[in-house]
Amino acid sequence: MILNISGRTDIVAFYTEWLMNRLDEGYIDVRNPFNPKMVSRIMFDDVDLLFFCTKNPIPILDKLKDIKKKVYFHITLTGYKKDIEPGLPPKKDIIKAIKKLSSIVGKDNVVVRYDPLLINDIYTIDYHIKAFKKICELLDGFISKILISFIDDYKNVRNNYHILKNRNLSKDDYKRIGLSFSESAKNHHMVVHTCAENRNLAEYGFVIDECMSKELAYKLTGKKYKKWQARKNVPCKCIEMVDIGAYNTCKHYCRYCYANYDEKKVKENMSLHNPKSSLLIGELKESDTIKIRKTR
Repeated sequence: MILNISGRTDIVAFYTEWLMNRLDEGYIDVRNPFNPKMVSRIMFDDVDLLFFCTKNPIPILDKLKDIKKKVYFHITLTGYKKDIEPGLPPKKDIIKAIKKLSSIVGKDNVVVRYDPLLINDIYTIDYHIKAFKKICELLDGFISKILISFIDDYKNVRNNYHILKNRNLSKDDYKRIGLSFSESAKNHHMVVHTCAENRNLAEYGFVIDECMSKELAYKLTGKKYKKWQARKNVPCKCIEMVDIGAYNTCKHYCRYCYANYDEKKVKENMSLHNPKSSLLIGELKESDTIKIRKTR
């Protein structure tokens, strides 16, 4: 089993203490977001890999020595400022943390995500070209792969259109991004790729690769996994993982986020967090049905 930590929230940034407590206890409970009375219990003995997705790896750096499982990291790092990503620490601190993380787990186990890429009057094509080039310069020798994606039409994106003011990209926009990003990555010993994008930029040298492909999963764990069945209607060929997060629980408040769409609910949920609970948010109830989740 591979745990996704997490596509629903930033566990590393805000809940590392809780995660370390769960690792010590040997199991974790995850409430089904679509059927809240159903709880999956995951025994860490059944876990082969911890796949961390975060925008701020700082809280976990000094804890990695205590994690006995194999780890793999995706770190989102963009050129946006506080108007788009209001809750993030300074980017220079994140870059410093990525370098330290790379020295601990190895550069092949750290992927940077320039994600998502949106265009408006402030964040122009030229702005992104400059920001991406700078990231590649600063992280030369510390990562070998960088992933980009384009902004999607999520509910939260529509709600924040008055801030984002994103526009559709033209054929020429894609060409300029593709050529410039490919050149910057190549000049700094990196591969740039896309996953499940309608415009994958392969004609400009981008590699088309899943975030967690069957080949990568086998390389990391020595085991074979099925494709993510829940994503059968989207062009994603990632293997199946188990997300242990919860929606509306992240204080980054990124304006483009699909997992946060109610800031009032975020504050309410985070007030219910107990680092000693088996659940990320709240406590188990007598009415809950708990089922042990087994590796398929």
